[in-house]
Amino acid sequence: MIPLRDDNPSRITPFVTWGLLAANVVMFGYQLLLGGEAGRLIGSYAMVPADLAGGSAGVPERAWVTPLTAMFLHGGLLHLGGNMLYLHIFGNNVEEAMGHLRFLIFYLLCGTLAAFGHVLADPLSQVPVIGASGAVSGVLAAYFLLFPKARVLTLIPLGLLTRLVYVPAVLLLGIWIAVQLVSGLAAGPAGGGVAWFAHIGGFAAGLVLVVPFKRRAVPLWRGPS
Repeated sequence: MIPLRDDNPSRITPFVTWGLLAANVVMFGYQLLLGGEAGRLIGSYAMVPADLAGGSAGVPERAWVTPLTAMFLHGGLLHLGGNMLYLHIFGNNVEEAMGHLRFLIFYLLCGTLAAFGHVLADPLSQVPVIGASGAVSGVLAAYFLLFPKARVLTLIPLGLLTRLVYVPAVLLLGIWIAVQLVSGLAAGPAGGGVAWFAHIGGFAAGLVLVVPFKRRAVPLWRGPS
């Protein structure tokens, strides 16, 4: 299922969501401009689990900031596009519920905790991990608890039976996290090229952090704003 938009208008200008979208797109553009040198950039600023778990010889000093830097790098246009699509659809309402600064901190914290979730799952891995998926997963978890009754226009690709339907957010995001859990358990800690446990960790972080980060007057489990 591919979400296209929700029926949950925001009453604010989501500066932080737009800024995060722009930062990720600009960084990806910079990767493209580097061409063959992009690998060096990724090698320097991607998150390597073994570095953080103490399993690599000669761990670089910057290793402890890579959970943050890695979330602004992407491995391809589809990788970037998928993450930015979800952030664009769901970020503005969560930003409104939290306020600009708290949303930014929430996003970065979810992304960082997601990275450590992947480290816990595969601490000896020396495979670099990049992408905003963990941070975006935290945003999805917040939306799941804040706006479960909102409807999301969703593309269901079934060949000749492809349909556009409105799906409740609680169902769409519930299916999304279920897929992450099943895929992570099936693929094992290595993930088969996808950091499933970063997605799971980011979602778990979002579930826990949404209450302290949302504005006090904003209730959980409500309809569209």
